[in-house]
Amino acid sequence: MRTNLDEQYDKIYRYCYMKLRHQQAAEDVTQETFLRFLENNTYKDMGKEISYLYKIAGNLCIDLIRKQKKEELSEEISDCTDNVQEQLAENMDLKRALESLDARQRELVFLRYVNGLSVGKTAEILGVSRFALYRKEKECMKKLKKKMEGEK
Repeated sequence: MRTNLDEQYDKIYRYCYMKLRHQQAAEDVTQETFLRFLENNTYKDMGKEISYLYKIAGNLCIDLIRKQKKEELSEEISDCTDNVQEQLAENMDLKRALESLDARQRELVFLRYVNGLSVGKTAEILGVSRFALYRKEKECMKKLKKKMEGEK
């Protein structure tokens, strides 16, 4: 199980960063997630460690967001070269397209395409059936494609 947890650390960090948009806060929540997981001996043998980790992380992120209502968490971008500016413009287009999705759709896209979770794990984390996940994923991709093509 230790190796499996080691493999999940970066994925949980990225998940927290996606929700919080702040490096230090994401690091803190990730550490707190694993501390709480390791303190809870009753859940370790249930065979759903990954889902439980995401549930803890998601709840901790929500708690932090509630504490810091309307407070912007941002990181500075410096030394922009032409190449970085071009990449930034593309990222901004993608960010705007992702912002056109609701929070649940963004979470689905993140879990599937950034963290590379399986359909089964993603469906379990989001609390939907595999069929519903396929349908929601197709809708998200269609909406993103339309938005990205409209931006160009």
